Amino acid sequence: MNKIIGVLILILLGFGAVGQQKTISITIDDIPNTSKFQIDGNRAELLDRLDSMNIPFAIFINENKVYQKGSLEHNKDLLARWIAHEKSTVGNHSFSHFRYSEVGFERFIEDVQKGLELTDSISSHYGKSINFFRFPFNDLGKDSVQQVQIRKYLKDQAFEIAPFTVESSDWMFDTVYKYYLEKGEYEKAEELGDQYVAKTMELLLFFERLGNEIYDRSISQIYLCHDNSINADFLPKLVQELGKEGYEIVGFEETLKDPVYNQEDNYYQKWGISWFYRWMKTQKERVEWMKQEPELTELQKLYDQVVGN
Repeated sequence: MNKIIGVLILILLGFGAVGQQKTISITIDDIPNTSKFQIDGNRAELLDRLDSMNIPFAIFINENKVYQKGSLEHNKDLLARWIAHEKSTVGNHSFSHFRYSEVGFERFIEDVQKGLELTDSISSHYGKSINFFRFPFNDLGKDSVQQVQIRKYLKDQAFEIAPFTVESSDWMFDTVYKYYLEKGEYEKAEELGDQYVAKTMELLLFFERLGNEIYDRSISQIYLCHDNSINADFLPKLVQELGKEGYEIVGFEETLKDPVYNQEDNYYQKWGISWFYRWMKTQKERVEWMKQEPELTELQKLYDQVVGN
């Protein structure tokens, strides 16, 4: 009898552990990075890293990148590789990466449609559909009028807006990282890469705490990053750190099954803030939490110095 009770306790504890599993999905904007692709001799380093890790990921495509650098044929093949990958979920990120609040509704929706021309045909070829749209700069509009207008349009086009909960300004880290590499300051580059991983984890744990305090549970997180050099070199280390903290990497669509993503968006400004903040009902609550968010002050100083050189 005691053995049976012991087994039942272990089973129940096992179910509890499964129930508390922390999950996160990796989403990558500004696909494909054709500038880096050309520099690297037509090697898709970030895609190769993802393939070696065998993890799911979502991509958000700016088609204009296909026409910017290098061979058009090679760039189209690169885009097709990203889309065809068995672990990728495909999303639209517009053609030109315009800021919606600046260009307005008519010009913006033209760019959304233009961003589908090549992607849609490739996705159809591989039996994939494009169900998600992520706003450039996560700018959903300057006010409620713009936001209501674009939401209706996207819904009519069968697009779901792609949210995120965590981002760590990897684009700023990447700018400084590439600067160090170009200068041959490899130790500094390595240190910065480690700082990128550490800061990303610090931010993730902050939002994990926020989620637990507001919702009394761990919600499924969405990390937003970009197709760039620092991720090509350090995303594997970040994934390793996620594993140490007990996170399982799951597909984007799986993450969106968390009912937290069914909440109303209460934020009507243009700034690309975490969806945690968008769900908050008052600006006062947002500000209180934002003041607690880990800072990126030192990174900003480095970035400003590099850009100013």
